[in-house]
This record gives sequence, structure tokens and C-alpha cells, in this order.
Amino acid sequence: MSQDSQHGKWTISSSDDDDDEALPPSGTTTSGPNRSASTRSPKLEPVRATVEVKPEPANAPVSSLLIGSEARQSAAMNQLNPVKYESSPSLAGKRKKEVSDGSGWALSDSDDDDADAKGNSVSNLPKRAPPSPKTKKVKVENERPPSPHGRFYYIDEPHDFFETSVPRLDDIYRFYLNKVTGLDKKYNSGALHIRDILSPLFGTLKESVQFNYCFDIAWMVEQYPSEFRDRPVLIVHGDKREAKARLVQQAQPFPHVRFCQAKLDIAFGTHHTKMMLLWYEEGFRVIILTSNMIRADWYQKTQGMWMSPLFPRLPKGSSASAGESPTFFKRDLLEYLASYRAPELEEWIQRIKEHDLSETRVYLVGSTPGRYVGSDMERWGHLRLRKLLYEHTDPIPGEERWPVIGQFSSIGSMGLDKTKWLTGEFQRTMTTLGKSSLRPDPPMHLLYPSVEDVRTSLEGYPAGGSLPYSIQTAQKQLWLHSYFHRWKANTTGRSHAMPHIKTYMRASPDFTQLAWFLVTSANLSKAAWGALEKNNTQVMVRSYELGVLYVPSAFNMKTFPVHKNPFPVSSSSGFPVPFDLPPTSYSPKDQPWIWNIPYSQAPDTHGNIWVPS
Repeated sequence: MSQDSQHGKWTISSSDDDDDEALPPSGTTTSGPNRSASTRSPKLEPVRATVEVKPEPANAPVSSLLIGSEARQSAAMNQLNPVKYESSPSLAGKRKKEVSDGSGWALSDSDDDDADAKGNSVSNLPKRAPPSPKTKKVKVENERPPSPHGRFYYIDEPHDFFETSVPRLDDIYRFYLNKVTGLDKKYNSGALHIRDILSPLFGTLKESVQFNYCFDIAWMVEQYPSEFRDRPVLIVHGDKREAKARLVQQAQPFPHVRFCQAKLDIAFGTHHTKMMLLWYEEGFRVIILTSNMIRADWYQKTQGMWMSPLFPRLPKGSSASAGESPTFFKRDLLEYLASYRAPELEEWIQRIKEHDLSETRVYLVGSTPGRYVGSDMERWGHLRLRKLLYEHTDPIPGEERWPVIGQFSSIGSMGLDKTKWLTGEFQRTMTTLGKSSLRPDPPMHLLYPSVEDVRTSLEGYPAGGSLPYSIQTAQKQLWLHSYFHRWKANTTGRSHAMPHIKTYMRASPDFTQLAWFLVTSANLSKAAWGALEKNNTQVMVRSYELGVLYVPSAFNMKTFPVHKNPFPVSSSSGFPVPFDLPPTSYSPKDQPWIWNIPYSQAPDTHGNIWVPS
């Protein structure tokens, strides 16, 4: 069976493997015998053209080549050694012969579940043979090709990119997007960069904790202002074995950096949570976000975060229940931290107990690895979300017409048909509204970038390295693609900044109101959200995830009005949804971005094609 688009044809095998995620455990390798995938480019008459291949820099940064999933590593290699588009459908094959002696496209045996299947040894990196002088003309280019998006494409930071005074921010919802280089200035008004978050504008930092999946330690340290750069930092990660050794090695020049390894006892789980705990002389702050702690995530992708208010210290002798919020955020954050069973976090648990978190108006929605039964089933994952929606939202007349929207950057194995998990389990959670006995079947809109979205993005095809939907997963769930919608974000100026943010919401039929909104690290996968087992008497969660849920009742509203023009920031009570509503369905020609097949029929914004390594 095959799928066509203007970008190529990919052939689908007829095998239906077991529908469990095939994520490699954090810290294990994904190498092994490669299988030749039956993918091919469209049958077009080849046009002979020379291939100009940029040589790889002699001292390529270790972080760009070793950090992250196979897809991210492939993006790094494509950026370091791009293949120019020369109107030739055969270029991809030529490039592959340069990279590998195999006759077919070498595809990984793993299914990247949520941007988090790490390649974890140097031997995993693609090995490039020297180009043959008969067929390749090697040209050293000291300057990158011009970008149609202007000079800011290349992460040039305008002189006014970083804040020099406390910025005007949305104090109602405290939901912010990351700044993006190359946008009109108004679209970064009220957005935040990591340097803004860590700056003295928000507090005098004493210590911090960084929970994340990918780290570039040297880059991370550089983001702290010079006066805070030697303050203690605790890194909470999920790396094992070789990946852990490399992470520790990265931190050798920085004695103030310590580590806490999250326990991952269930196969294929990852530590995907992204959170900062910031302890100031003035108090304490929590940031729950979607960006990895690497440079590539902070400049030309759409990312989001919830930034807490500054939590003041409680008076000495306060009761154990003091400083709690109406949303029980303090209790739930402490419970989440306790789930790590990590001595390194004990002092932070105690610090949080000593602060007043009562101003918090969001609910915490986390996932932690484990198999849960009884009342514990509702502590984590999508059943936690279901419980919160049941208890803190209200039924809405005509709710069967209120669509569910899910937006994410990676997709796990959903099963042979929609009933296996998506509609049979996850949609039931997403359609819960109060204690209504209705179980409507409203429309479900799933937003995931198409090939065209990636091709025309600020980063070009390498943006697809952060969208690791694999051919192995896609070929088993073609039914899912009928739910897909394009990434369009003109209201926030971010249509060309590919999303790494993950958001879920329930919208009114005219898309002017929201019944609730969630920003989270969790992609569309069973590993992230959990899956029922044993005749629905047990739920199994593989990964650590974290997000915050907005419900109107916590803001004394019936619904959230959707903000039609969230930038520049204003005092409007509208909610700043990061993309355009209503979502735009895929056309018959659109295909979801799949990272490990070639795209050679049209150039990206760099003038390059995509050749997965």
C-alpha cells in the first residue's frame, strides 16, 4: 500500500506488529541490524545534476551530534552537511550511497514514541564516506546560503531580543510562548527566552533545579546571568549507561552542577518532564515548560510555559497545610517530587513546604512510571486529567458539538484501529465535562505538522528532527491520519516556527470559547499518558511527564474566551491559544512529517533537501 504527495511516495508494508511502543529505554542504543525500508521517491525522470556537499566542520560541537533522538541527530548532520536541491529526484539516493554502502534506505527498527528515543553511543552516528570526485563536487562554503526568511533566520539575536526591564506579561493565565528570532517584534512582546526567565528581573537566584530530557550543560550554564552562574544547579535526568556518562562528562568543567537520575523501571520509558525550580532570596518559583535544555529548542520553534508567581516564604511555625492553593497545587507538586524517591530532591521538598503557593490557579497533571490500581489509577496520566475534568468543569449544553483538540510534536503507536486506545480510552478522558452522564462523540482535531509545514519553516527540513514520527509507526496506523490538521499560527506569528509545544483543549463549535486548556510535555502516546490493562483494572505509565491544566472555574469564569490577537500582550481576558482556530484539515495532497524517509522533490527554506542519516 502506498501514499502519494507532491513530496514523494512512501510504501507501506502489510505487516501489523504488536502495537506497543518500541521506544528504546533511555540510555540504550538503537543500533543493530538495519532493515531496508520499502520507501521510494516518486517515479520521475531523473535530471542529472552535480551535488554540492558541505564538508563537516573539523570540530563539530559534541552536543549537536550526540544529544537527543536519532531524528535530532539526523537534523544536526543535515545542518552540518546539507545537500542542495538541484532539481534532481536522484539526489537523495546519491547522498545515501555516500553515507552508507547499503542499497536501500537504512531505517531504525525503533518507533520514536515522543521525540525521545535517544541514540546513545558514538557508534550510532551516521558514518560519512568521502565523496567520490567522479560524481561529487565538494565546495567549501564559509557562509550559509541566504534564507528567504531574512537574516534573522540564523539565530541572530536582535539587540532588543532580551529583556532589560521587567516585561509586560499576562498576569491572568501566566502562560507564555518562547521568543522566536526572525519575527516582527510585536510577536515577541510578552514572550520569554531562557535568559529572561533566569535573569535578575525575576529574582535573586540562590539555587535551581532543571528537570528535562535533553541537556547541553555548557550551553545551559551560559544562559544563567554571570552573577548567578556559579550558583548550585541540580540536573534531574533519565539517562543511563553511556548517555549518563556523557552527561556527567559534560559537567566536569562546572563543579556547581550536580545530578539526580530519575528511576525508569519500565521498558521504553523516558524522563520527559521539563520543569525549573528556582529558589531566590525573595522566595521561590516554578516553571513548567516544553523546551529541552539545548540551544536548538529556544530560538526557532514554538514552545510554551507556565510561570508561577513569586511564592513568598511562609512565617516560621506555619502549619503543614499552610500555603496551599484552591487547586491543591502544593500538595500535588510535593507528591510528584516524592514519586522520584530521590534523596537529592528531599531538600527541595522541604523548601517548597516552607513557601506560600496559595496564588496558584492551575492544576498539576503529571505522569510517573508505574502500574497503578484502585484509587492510585487516578493519580497520573490521562486518568488524572479525567478526574480533574470530572470534578472541576461543568456540563455544557450541546457539548457533543464541542470539538476536542490535541496538538503535539510526536506520535506513538496507537494500535490497529482507533478503538484500541485513541477513542476507546483517551478520547473518553478528553470529552469529560463535569459529572454529566453524557458520553458524546464530538469531532477530534489533531494538529501535527505536514511535510509542507516543515519544508517552509524557519529551520527548513531540519525542523523535522524534533518531529520524530517514524515510518515504522506510521505504516501501522494510517487510520490516524484522517484526524490530522496543519500547523498554522498566524495569530501568534509562528506559522513557520515548528511546534515542540504540546497542548490539548476543548473548544466551542465556533472556536471562540474554551472549556479547558492544558499545556504539557506529553505527546500523543500511551507511554506518556498511560494505558489501561487487565480489563481496565490497572493503568500502566512508562514515562515522566508534567503539565498544567487551566479550568474556567479556577478563574471565576464559565469558559475561557479565545484571544484573537494575543500579540502584543494586552490586558485582555482572552486565552492566548498558540495556533489558529479553527484548525485547517490536511488536504488530499498533505502528508504528515515522517522523519526517517527522504524528501528531495522540493527545496526547503535553505535550498536543501532532506536525507535522513
